Amino acid sequence: MFGKLRTAINFINERPLNVIFWKVYCRFTNAKMNDFDSWGKLLQGKTGLEIGGPSAMFNTNGYLPLYSYVAGVDGVNFSNNTIWEGSIKEGKTFTYNNNCTGRQFICEGSSLTQIPDESYGFVLSCNNLEHIANPIKALKEWKRVLIKGGTLVLILPGKESNFDHNRAITSFDHIVNDFKQNVDEDDLTHVSEILKYHDLKRDPQAGSLEAFTKRCEDNFNNRAIHHHVYDINLLRQLIDFAGMKTLKTYSSLTDHFLLAVKE
Repeated sequence: MFGKLRTAINFINERPLNVIFWKVYCRFTNAKMNDFDSWGKLLQGKTGLEIGGPSAMFNTNGYLPLYSYVAGVDGVNFSNNTIWEGSIKEGKTFTYNNNCTGRQFICEGSSLTQIPDESYGFVLSCNNLEHIANPIKALKEWKRVLIKGGTLVLILPGKESNFDHNRAITSFDHIVNDFKQNVDEDDLTHVSEILKYHDLKRDPQAGSLEAFTKRCEDNFNNRAIHHHVYDINLLRQLIDFAGMKTLKTYSSLTDHFLLAVKE
């Protein structure tokens, strides 16, 4: 039963579904962050950017209800059509926290060329960085668009609770090498590892092994694979390498949370 719950949570984590789930989940696990208010106050009254959103995690009744504190949020998605958001359009179309709206950018999360330096007071990323082939490149871009003193909130899945549980945590040196080699989003380096260790029993929406293999091979168009597997220690190392300072970390039943600042 617990395995089925974790599978359901993993499915919800990466999809902007009904916030009622988060009410039930938080009550069931009694796991809502005790100090979410201190995270929210750092975003109070600021306008920020969310990479790969919107996320039910940040809704008013979500696990980490940061939308409740902010003045506004704009969004970034890599394509006009994704398996999480469906069909979307660039412009004032980013809808979050049920009825709030911001600007939707269609661009790579690791190449925010449309956005000037120091444009936002915060950056949010929920269950997104693991889908990016060159995470350090992305983190440096997110730092670039942050104002001095701006905050970054990262949420990444803990491998034990999802289909990555058989994979090893990616080494810091590997990710640094990807950055030095300027790896792009068409990279399929980890597909053989993923096909070997991915637990399809915890990922029913992936379908059969044949269907999953085809999806992995077409990752540039769907961005569904988890290139790397993270823990808190690895995230701290990446934040430090990107030139930011980690303020707080937290791990729930399903996810790792990190709060950082651009000094």
